[in-house]
Amino acid sequence: MSVNDIAADGSTHIRGGTPGRFRSRPDVPPPGLGRDAAFEFALEVLHERRDEFRDQHFVPRDFVDLLKLAGVYRAAVPAQFGGEPTPPAEFLELVERISRVDPATGWVASFGATVVYLAPLPIDSQKAIYSHGPDITYAGAMFPMQDAERVDGGYILDGTWQFASGCRAADLIGVGLTGGPDSNGRPLTALLDPSDVEIVDNWDVAGMRSTGSHAVRVKGVFVPDEMTFVRGGEPLVNEPLFRYPSLAYAAQLLAVVALGAARGALDHMCDAGAVKTSVTGGASKGARPSFKDCIARSEADVRSARAFFYEATTAVWKKAVAERPITEADRNELRLAATHAAHVGRRAVLSMFDLAGTAAIYESHPLQRYVQDSLVPAQHAMLQTHTYEAAGSVILGQDPELPSFP
Repeated sequence: MSVNDIAADGSTHIRGGTPGRFRSRPDVPPPGLGRDAAFEFALEVLHERRDEFRDQHFVPRDFVDLLKLAGVYRAAVPAQFGGEPTPPAEFLELVERISRVDPATGWVASFGATVVYLAPLPIDSQKAIYSHGPDITYAGAMFPMQDAERVDGGYILDGTWQFASGCRAADLIGVGLTGGPDSNGRPLTALLDPSDVEIVDNWDVAGMRSTGSHAVRVKGVFVPDEMTFVRGGEPLVNEPLFRYPSLAYAAQLLAVVALGAARGALDHMCDAGAVKTSVTGGASKGARPSFKDCIARSEADVRSARAFFYEATTAVWKKAVAERPITEADRNELRLAATHAAHVGRRAVLSMFDLAGTAAIYESHPLQRYVQDSLVPAQHAMLQTHTYEAAGSVILGQDPELPSFP
């Protein structure tokens, strides 16, 4: 297939006449009051439906469409294709606000920025993907990276990939391939139409249930070279957002969910601590010195981690805008700030769980969503404890011995 094989209606064909589903042209309000109102409405709906999403183990397409109306899925699309590339700090704050209501939905929304990965694609390929408009939902299932049969003009894929967050509402799905001589050994991403992918319903987890991070299975699908790219490769779009380090940004998008979860948990416990009396008629928990101490320390920890997180983001963004070199030290600072945010956020939520006492062990308790979901970001390969060690190695001028770090 050539990316020029696009019908008059904008559909494309990846395999066997299967129409592509780069589908939507939502009537997105322009930036301003209308866009802000769409986002606030989405948060209200999320508050009402978050238990539904958790019970069914995925965020449905109709809610993703509300996020599209709020501009979430055009915030990392090149301006030349109708996108509205948003400074990372602004987009991260949107994800953080969503995560205060429901961290798992924040995780799904964060993938609105992962289309930055597509920037190394040939320009004609990007034009084809955005031919129906910039509001594309992309789900990546990169691991385990697998070998694919090399044929004339592309690859034939057979395999199963894990952790395709948001795949049930995706317009485009990427899977990870092991690299070869053509990519200097670096991993590739192959892009697929969702109709060429079988979703394997295996997302049976305690945390981040609503993300629908199922496995995807592909059997005998041909993907042309022009629909593959090196993950984290050199972008072919010369706009500030695509000069910002994409792998570091990916880590930040996950870490900020933990900051949102921490804020949601802190807000809940501050409200609970403000109650004048306990259920037994005695002084409320909020009157206890240990309660006050824990709230204050957690507040300071979260806000300090958040300040470092956004300070690093803003500093590197200024370099991207000014087209100044972004150094290894810059990328390392982004990765360190992301790791720290994920771990501090998790600790703060667990501290709130401790304060809540026995009541918090019930599945119906409001803290449960924050506890279960906040455990996950720091478990991610990009944010696990060993990334502290890798960051320290870079600070000391040593080899981090971690692929693709920083």
